[in-house]
Amino acid sequence: MCIDTLLSLYTRDLNRLRDEIERYRNVNNIWVVEKNIANSAGNLCLHLIGNLNTYIGKEIGRTGYIRDREQEFSLKNIPRSNLLKGIDDTIQVVTHSLQTMNQALLQEEYPLLVFAEKTTTEYLLIHLATHLNYHLGQINYHRRLIDTGITRQYYN
Repeated sequence: MCIDTLLSLYTRDLNRLRDEIERYRNVNNIWVVEKNIANSAGNLCLHLIGNLNTYIGKEIGRTGYIRDREQEFSLKNIPRSNLLKGIDDTIQVVTHSLQTMNQALLQEEYPLLVFAEKTTTEYLLIHLATHLNYHLGQINYHRRLIDTGITRQYYN
């Protein structure tokens, strides 16, 4: 897997995440959960920021990031501007971290046990890209289902 390809995909999809968060007409709807929708777009955004800053920033880029995964799903009503800044910062972290890599590092064992057994760094980076895309799709659907221009009540 080419590092340039990974960089391109992460940049593309993090910019799409940014676009989805910006496209909410009613900023309060970013935090709405309703019926069988388990997570708000805001919490999914926080989760993606935490996930990428942990597995790419901390482990590959050596940023020292400290993750609080529980808060990714429990925090509410974070201003949209903070979410957008978090996305922008994550783009920089991912870009810098991947630019420090070479092809040989992709084939090395990833330093953390993330799944039932160890994987290569390449495998984990591909997994993280698909994980980002999965939640990006959920956010897109959330926005189109919830953000109809009508103020909705919060359901938790």
